Amino acid sequence: MAKYRLVLLRHGEGAWNKENRFCSWVDQKLSSDGIKEARNCGKHLKSLGFEFDLVFTSVLSRSIQTAWLVLEEMGQEWVPIQSSWRLNERHYGALIGLNRAEMALNHGEEQVKIWRRSYDVTPPPITESHPYYEEIYNDRRYKCCDVSYDNLPKAESLKDVLDRLLPYWNEKIVPELKSGKMILISAHGNSSRALLKHVEGISDEDISSVTLPTGVPILLELDENLHPLGPHQFLGDQEAIQAAIKKVEDQGKVKPAEK
Repeated sequence: MAKYRLVLLRHGEGAWNKENRFCSWVDQKLSSDGIKEARNCGKHLKSLGFEFDLVFTSVLSRSIQTAWLVLEEMGQEWVPIQSSWRLNERHYGALIGLNRAEMALNHGEEQVKIWRRSYDVTPPPITESHPYYEEIYNDRRYKCCDVSYDNLPKAESLKDVLDRLLPYWNEKIVPELKSGKMILISAHGNSSRALLKHVEGISDEDISSVTLPTGVPILLELDENLHPLGPHQFLGDQEAIQAAIKKVEDQGKVKPAEK
């Protein structure tokens, strides 16, 4: 019998997900398909009888918008939401804005896979000449972080994401979980993968093969020590979920016509 239950969710499809670009810290709204994914997620969670007491999101719009739509579909709009940059997507540095398939064509699929999926490889850092540098670092949401402007990342490996996420998990989320609250975390592909790595003890090597589709809720059932009682569960139509996972994995591959 699970002592604690937690639902983890990668936001619905964003505009740049659709364009197969590294989005990272650039703020993007959900695409029309992403809105449908979030609403369908809420409907499914409602049908399963989930009742949330608290929601955690990143400070990026696609994460927050997904949480809003899920709660709306569940009739739980009143549930409090807390947002932190520590749940942000991984900072992809100089890769931000670039098309993954084009990168695979230019640098090879294996190199793109290393940038996307490896645990401790950091992409080249973003510089002030980058077209999205000013948009990110002049954004008011980062003026009120719990770290100084100078200490905000300029590029991150998945290990870096876990390092900045863990204090928030341990100090903010875990106490709420242990108080008996049912929690939804509406985050991103890499912040969710980092959290799964920590909670489930996934190895540095094996985490590279963990792929999370957009808009699919993940159930974690934990014992009194926050150890998993089994592997995480994707909730929904399993065949459709596997197809969605393959779609994400194929983003870093050269398109057939380009090979």
